[in-house]
Amino acid sequence: MSQLLILPVIVPLTAGAVAVMLRKKPGHSFVLAFASAGLQLITAGLLLRYVYSNGILASQIGSWPAPCGITLVADRLSAVMVLITAVINLAVTSYSKTDIDINLVRRGHYCLLQVLVAGVSGAFLTGDVFNLYVWFEVMLMASFGLLVLGQRKSQLDGGVKYVTINLFATLLFLTGIGLLYGLTGTLNMADLNQKIPQITDRGLLTALAVIFLGAFGIKAALFPLFFWLPASYHTPPVTVSAIFGGLLTKVGIYALIRFFTLVFAVDMAYLNYLLPAMAALTMVTGVLGAAAQNEFRRILSFHIISQVGYMVLGLSLHTRLAMAGTIFYLVHHIIVKANLFLVSGVVRQLRGSYQLSELGGLYRSNGWVAFLFFIPAFSLAGFPPLSGFWAKMILIWASLESHQYWLALVAAAVGLLTVYSMTKIWAEVFWKPAPQVTQTVQAPRFPNPSVWMLAPVAVLTGLTLVIGLGAEFVFKFAAQAAEDLTNPALYVNAVLGDQN
Repeated sequence: MSQLLILPVIVPLTAGAVAVMLRKKPGHSFVLAFASAGLQLITAGLLLRYVYSNGILASQIGSWPAPCGITLVADRLSAVMVLITAVINLAVTSYSKTDIDINLVRRGHYCLLQVLVAGVSGAFLTGDVFNLYVWFEVMLMASFGLLVLGQRKSQLDGGVKYVTINLFATLLFLTGIGLLYGLTGTLNMADLNQKIPQITDRGLLTALAVIFLGAFGIKAALFPLFFWLPASYHTPPVTVSAIFGGLLTKVGIYALIRFFTLVFAVDMAYLNYLLPAMAALTMVTGVLGAAAQNEFRRILSFHIISQVGYMVLGLSLHTRLAMAGTIFYLVHHIIVKANLFLVSGVVRQLRGSYQLSELGGLYRSNGWVAFLFFIPAFSLAGFPPLSGFWAKMILIWASLESHQYWLALVAAAVGLLTVYSMTKIWAEVFWKPAPQVTQTVQAPRFPNPSVWMLAPVAVLTGLTLVIGLGAEFVFKFAAQAAEDLTNPALYVNAVLGDQN
């Protein structure tokens, strides 16, 4: 079964290498990327099925025993994250058939996309800190390439901000790795779980945890480290915006969850105050930033920040219910956010703009697009019985159960402001009449979206409905995944076995 751990990484990585040779043939490049995405989805589904039935799966690459060698591990959280990565990969690859022009394909779009997906999957499956750093760097290189591939001024400007702050995160990460290895003599996460409690200097340990919090906080776009995200995510093609918005910040959230439930699984009072404050400020600043915007994708970009705050809220409470809420929120948000970016591209295909002031009338002329927007948008806002309602409700419930009433109030208030932003898009893009065109200027005509664009939007919308209507099953799965996280001995035994 160890091949199930390797294939979700090897498949896109191999496809990325082959795509370099096929980049001069756009049709062949698309077929390769689409086939790779489909195969990755199959292998990720098999991995989740195995982990769900049999528990945590661990493998030592090259048969080097842990903690000396490279370890790959899949528990329920990492397995479901790999599966959702594969779903989004297939969706954006289909969408790119229409969205990505030939010049971008020839410059290596599909190669970079597959390498990015391999990096994301590798980060979810790695069992040691150094290889987590390696996969972060793979993601950074591929994402920067995708961001500036079009070579427009706005893309280059956003790309410089993106790579500069992420290089600072890399510096923090490497500093933390060096200190961690110096303190413990190991970088295997399961082994670190055993070694960290033996460190008697709690002040040094807290400082080290804050270093990693800063590094992963930048990747996740936590307050006050988020300014790079809204400056860059609206500049590339929609295909790229969708996979960025759906996945990249979630790798940072995943790293935070893994570190603060497994590696630093000791009581550090300072972080018990810092994490809730950062979660609340991230929610508030993100949603206020979104409310001030009037460009479709910039609104969605700021809402990524806001929703990251909800996920960190669950981590900061550190109860089983709160962790289940965070996992539910991750599953819900990746699908919804990627889909909303794809819908923004459909709107631009129909009207030629992302500016809300230049849009309107789509409810009357294209009611099906209005429906495809309504479901994910109001799921994001938390309307029952959509998936976002259940995710927010679990986290608010967990806050009340932990007597963190102020966090519950902030989460509820931010949900109301999210409704405002989504309602603004609905009113400006779909409900108001289309802008009048003067008699001397002929209205521009744009081609209708192809089935390659509409199919992934429809499928992701359907998944949002399924998660909302099947919330009981999703919550049970999230609760089981939370059990894995709150009982790190399960992870340690799977990796170290008799050595533990």
